Amino acid sequence: MNTIAKQIAACAVILSTSAVWAADDGLVVLDWSAYDDENFFLGYIEKHGDMPVFSMFGEEEEAFQKLRAGFKADLTHPCSQSVPKWREAGVIEPFDPSRIERWDDLNEIMREAFKYEDGYYLVPADWGTTTLTYRADLVEEAEMESLQVFLDPKYAGRTSIGDNVDDAYALAYLATGLDDWTKATDDDFRKASDWLRKAHQNVRAYWVDGAELAQLMGSGEVLFSWAWNETAVTMSADGFDVVSNREPVEGSSDWFCGYANVTNQANDEAKAYDFINAWMEPRSAKYLVNDWGYGHGNSAAMAELGEDVINAGLGEIDAPVLSQVPMDHALRENMIAEFEMIKAGF
Repeated sequence: MNTIAKQIAACAVILSTSAVWAADDGLVVLDWSAYDDENFFLGYIEKHGDMPVFSMFGEEEEAFQKLRAGFKADLTHPCSQSVPKWREAGVIEPFDPSRIERWDDLNEIMREAFKYEDGYYLVPADWGTTTLTYRADLVEEAEMESLQVFLDPKYAGRTSIGDNVDDAYALAYLATGLDDWTKATDDDFRKASDWLRKAHQNVRAYWVDGAELAQLMGSGEVLFSWAWNETAVTMSADGFDVVSNREPVEGSSDWFCGYANVTNQANDEAKAYDFINAWMEPRSAKYLVNDWGYGHGNSAAMAELGEDVINAGLGEIDAPVLSQVPMDHALRENMIAEFEMIKAGF
């Protein structure tokens, strides 16, 4: 499942697989677009004979508001910077580690990052980078060495940024000289917002998922973007000359996400753990790394893949890195509000 066509199909929630698997209404997963790919949880399908029901989102604030409004789900897929807010709001609750078969194989740093006095709130699933990604056959590579290229007027209408407040501000903070947003001041926030307003003038579209961005770049409408690992991996596999530069002068951003246990689960809790256990299998890790270009939360399975595989797109870099870790709550709320204004042209 390594083609753009299949990624597009994956975004149609379960339609691409409904001819093979029926939807299992005993488990509802609120997840990122395209994460209803059965290759992530084959063990679940083998045990239950069908797929969970998926409800997809394109940005975490969308998912958060959906849960707060009463949407009934069993599991959801936030990234690290959102976990404290979701926990404080009471929409997620701790896991029981004894029911997660490969608990000891999980990335210890990521696993322990969200251990609170009442338990563990996140099972690390995927991690990666957001980088300057471009069509090497359509642009001068020398111009792709700085994030300031997003402001170059000659690229008006030919750039893209994710419709994701964290990725957008990671780009803007890096571009304005800050690589640790936990230290951001009001002045840093203003500078980043001003930079994003300038970058907005060149944006063709704010992409929601990898499939949408692949369409934009594949058609040549968009020449470069601030993008996740998967874009370069999947588009290269489909024959496009797409390069991900993790080392522009100002740097790139990294992130990690995982599965969280929704409070007052809608259905059978045992199936939620079956899903988690399937996701943590080595074959799921292999698929995520090889076909999507992301790292996996099972560190033991990652080690089995070898350093050459991991370092190909996930190794250390010689450039600043802004880690998308939890930040000041008030600052992030300001970022959310400001980003909506910027996208609207204000």
